[in-house]
Amino acid sequence: MPLKTAAFDPAAYLLTPGRQQAFLDEALESGNAGEVAAALGIIARARNFAKLAREIGVSRQGLTKALSREGNPSLDTFLKVTKALHLDVRMDRTGRVRRAAKG
Repeated sequence: MPLKTAAFDPAAYLLTPGRQQAFLDEALESGNAGEVAAALGIIARARNFAKLAREIGVSRQGLTKALSREGNPSLDTFLKVTKALHLDVRMDRTGRVRRAAKG
């Protein structure tokens, strides 16, 4: 009998702001722009992607393209997305991610 599998969707596991922040931090630490864009896209899907697109004034299709592994969102889009999703982006002078203080 063949093994049945389901597609893995990481968005299904990013249900809390803490998990979402940790996921973004790991992507930022990679130093790979495609990985960061894709991580933001996955976090956006874990929330409400269409609502996010409306909130920041970008088409859903444009946001989908920008927040993919091949995407290259502008700094403006990156900042709008992280602000709308209430995600912290902090780096030190060396480019290493500084974790947000737990309070």
